[in-house]
Amino acid sequence: MTIDYSERIPNNVDLAEDRRLRRALESWQPRFLQWWSEMGPALPTQDVYLRTAIAVGREGWAHFDHVALPDYRWGIFLAERDPGRRIAFGQNKGRPVWQQVPGEYRSELQRLIVVQGDTEPASVEQQRRLGLTAPSLYDLRNLFQVNVEEGRHLWAMVYLLHAYFGRAGRDEAEALLLRNSGSEDAPRILGAFNEETPDWLSFFMFTYFTDRDGKYQLGTLKESAFDPLSRTCEFMLREEAHHMFVGTTGVDRVVERTAQLMREHDTDDIARYGGIPLDVVQKYINFHYSVSLDLFGGETSTNVANYYTAGLKGRWQEERRQDDHLLTEAVAVVPRVEGGRVVDVRLPALTALNADLRGEYAADCATGLNRWNRILAGHGLDPSLYLPHVGFNRKVGAFAGHHVSPDGRVLAEAEWAAARDRWLPTPADKAHVRALMRPVHEPGKIAAWVAPPRNGINGRPFDYEYVHL
Repeated sequence: MTIDYSERIPNNVDLAEDRRLRRALESWQPRFLQWWSEMGPALPTQDVYLRTAIAVGREGWAHFDHVALPDYRWGIFLAERDPGRRIAFGQNKGRPVWQQVPGEYRSELQRLIVVQGDTEPASVEQQRRLGLTAPSLYDLRNLFQVNVEEGRHLWAMVYLLHAYFGRAGRDEAEALLLRNSGSEDAPRILGAFNEETPDWLSFFMFTYFTDRDGKYQLGTLKESAFDPLSRTCEFMLREEAHHMFVGTTGVDRVVERTAQLMREHDTDDIARYGGIPLDVVQKYINFHYSVSLDLFGGETSTNVANYYTAGLKGRWQEERRQDDHLLTEAVAVVPRVEGGRVVDVRLPALTALNADLRGEYAADCATGLNRWNRILAGHGLDPSLYLPHVGFNRKVGAFAGHHVSPDGRVLAEAEWAAARDRWLPTPADKAHVRALMRPVHEPGKIAAWVAPPRNGINGRPFDYEYVHL
């Protein structure tokens, strides 16, 4: 399915055939562009070497060229429809998927779409000023690619709200532009999207950990019996992969440069040499991983159980699961705090779906730690980076209100207070990282705290002029 770029709003959903919907979206478009000008990237540019989707098939789906950011063609793209697709789970299992919203599930589906939609512009707002301190033009280009695709993902959710939820959906679409990350009066819905992203180490951690949460949330919505939502998320997942690539390889390059400096100066204390010490890298891992774990909600949830039973939201890779896809009799093992220690308890699997998804996510996150430890080992250093315990620094779910160490011990308040600065970034750590954030905007040059990438974008070399300032 190709995408029609002759339209004011590029799309592959035959928007020209629905005049009312087209007019509604065209009236929303100027407000989106105003939001982008006010809350999008703060660094002025002439143009950026960007990827633009041209088709939704598996081959030849994108085009690369220099584009002025305000002229980027945001649009509405759904994966191809499978006419034989049937519901894979829940009480409606085996029935044809829905092309319209069933009345009895209207409010629940709208809420799921709004919460997902709210995360997309939030990350753009969080990253607004990062371009001012980009370590290279390569990294600056990757930041802008992430930003424009998050903007397009907002369009994806707004299309669903306009097309399938009437006036209430249009009102929610307006509200997506009224909330702002970190605002005291109108913050974003989820806590992680109100946190700062003040430096590039935070950005790499965000795109590794928090965008990976987005991957898993989109994966559950891709299983939805509401087919337009499923097809929307399927295409979004293709773009989301690049965001996680930026995070994975970004932390790779930080660890690489840190290891080089440790060997060169024969010390762990490389801050004086313009590097980011490993213990600071570990603190940033601890913070971003724990904040991202909170995005999955409580370990148990009757709402999520109801979503599953109704067919609104499935499990990660639902159809690969070897069970009855009903879960009425299944059990799951879930950790929680009892008697001053972490224990495993057996609970109905249907109410523990958040814990199931969190487990899939945690296993995926561990692959990055393996990569980063291999880099350290390759420099003759001990592979010392780790993921903290799932209960560490949690504000949501079974561990909220408890203090759990990175190795899984339940601590008293005084013990936590005494050790906290060893495990989470301190003001001094953040100040050091921020002090390193000096812009390098010359082709082929890079900041001293991070290693250059192994490869450029789309076959271009690292010294290619990815951004014209």
